[in-house]
Amino acid sequence: MRQQGSIDLFQYWNRLRAGRAAPGRTEIEPIDIKTLLADTFILEKDLRGDAVFRLAGTRVCATYGRELKGFVFPSLWHEKDRKLVARLTESVFEEKAVVVIAYNARSQAGRTVPLELVLLPLDGGLESPRLLGIVSACEKPYWLGADPIIETMVESVRVIDPDREPLTNRPAVTVPPLVPGEDAFVKETRSKPSARRVRHLLVLDGGRNE
Repeated sequence: MRQQGSIDLFQYWNRLRAGRAAPGRTEIEPIDIKTLLADTFILEKDLRGDAVFRLAGTRVCATYGRELKGFVFPSLWHEKDRKLVARLTESVFEEKAVVVIAYNARSQAGRTVPLELVLLPLDGGLESPRLLGIVSACEKPYWLGADPIIETMVESVRVIDPDREPLTNRPAVTVPPLVPGEDAFVKETRSKPSARRVRHLLVLDGGRNE
């Protein structure tokens, strides 16, 4: 995680969970993260099993130029990335993974901006899986929030093991222009000696930034 908003929300979530896989959804107190609320959102599963927005902060909605409540989360992404994003959100829901996605966004007017997204699991019980997320702009262009984002493309993905390393600056896994199938991804990670499993996911370790 590189953006302060991402780090602050992660640290709050990590304190709440107190060694558990995830904090309960009712433990999140908006007043505790009031400075982050505009950039945060909550996803839930709909009847079809899709990840949809239950709540979305004002700045998140302004960034995409629409009210996001009820909107299918993977549909915000470029078509080639939707299956990957759906698979990642499912891992947060079901495996209690912590996922960081770096991505590039293109606006209606053709402007571009890099953003960072963090997905954090919440314990809502078997009948009500939820996750907490935050979107942070890596730059603060004057037009963001006025010129809506219409397309987003994944640049890299990082899976964090909060039990082993609460905060990390390790390099992310870069996603190639055409996302390979799951078998190809597993084959590639198995070829790297530093790969390890976190709740049925593979984490690639890299060098630390001193």
